[in-house]
Amino acid sequence: MEASSTSSASGNRRRATDDESSLSSSKRPKLSSPASAYGGSSRWKYDVFLSFRGEDTRYNFTGHLYAALDRKSILTFMDDERLERGTQISSELTKAIEESRFSIVIFSKNYASSTWCLEELAKIVEFMETNNNHTVIPVFYNVEPSDVRKQKGEFKKAFDKHQQNPKIDSDKIQRWRAALERAANTVGDFISAGREAVPPPPPLIDPPI
Repeated sequence: MEASSTSSASGNRRRATDDESSLSSSKRPKLSSPASAYGGSSRWKYDVFLSFRGEDTRYNFTGHLYAALDRKSILTFMDDERLERGTQISSELTKAIEESRFSIVIFSKNYASSTWCLEELAKIVEFMETNNNHTVIPVFYNVEPSDVRKQKGEFKKAFDKHQQNPKIDSDKIQRWRAALERAANTVGDFISAGREAVPPPPPLIDPPI
């Protein structure tokens, strides 16, 4: 995923504005929202954080998914004008991940070729493993789950290039591999080019007490 180019553009895409967060419960979606899950107050600013490779899915699957979530009043963090700048994601993105109750990771052909996407995924998985209330939902867009899990096919090619890059140490690569395996082992959905239907929004289910 790519780093934000302008604050105004990203602001338009971040649906959880101060005005929206102040809406009364009667105007919130009928689905179980983060606020209702925590007795009227919530640590979550967003319902969903979208992780994706822009050049693969920005103008097709991810764009349609964002629109579907928006129609359901599911507050979604999607910044599709980010430009990749190295392997360190911004503190703003890290904060957005930690303020989201769900992460939807859209694995596509070129996802692993982006060190930015891999670092973002590693942050998502680390947060999931330290916070039982954060759920990761993988979507496999024209890639096989086993290719993601075992880094085969296009994912192998991407990692071969990363390993040849002297600026990327082996510990970071291993961290990325572990994050891919962990995320791909989570229940997800496979989307092919011939089945461009958008999956239903994630059910916002109250966590067990």
